[in-house]
Amino acid sequence: MKKLESIFVTLNGWALIVMLAAMSLVVGANILLRYTTAHSLPWADEAARYLMIWMTFSGAGLVLRTGGHVAITNLQDALPVKGQQILRGAITLGLLLFFCFMVYVGMQYAQRMQYQVTPAMRIPFIYVYAAMPVGFTLLIVHLLLIARPFITAGEYKHGDTNALPGSANG
Repeated sequence: MKKLESIFVTLNGWALIVMLAAMSLVVGANILLRYTTAHSLPWADEAARYLMIWMTFSGAGLVLRTGGHVAITNLQDALPVKGQQILRGAITLGLLLFFCFMVYVGMQYAQRMQYQVTPAMRIPFIYVYAAMPVGFTLLIVHLLLIARPFITAGEYKHGDTNALPGSANG
């Protein structure tokens, strides 16, 4: 199971790297063309925007693994150990329910947009809006993988960041 988790985290990290590289290349090429030929790519801004949307939703799960999202821990810190575990369990359950709801809402929204196309690239909006259900599905998987150590000890998977592409050990 640890091996599958490591592969999952690594693939998620590489997908983000590929999207960031693609966005950087598109924006860089557009800037280069604009200043050297006085013409720019009409679809570059749109492609960069949609890649940023996909990176945001796809990367949220990796940030969740390391505790990188905003958290206020005053109540948790004031509770005894057993109370902290119950609170973290409730938070995990609440997050899981919210993420599942957002997958459902995201799928509905993406399906509603399937017949509209983007202005410049002329691709169906379903591919853009699919980032939401895909991203929240990734959040569900990441949450389930870190739930036990988080609930029992309040620990995040800080060690998993070494398995990410581009890290010292990755």
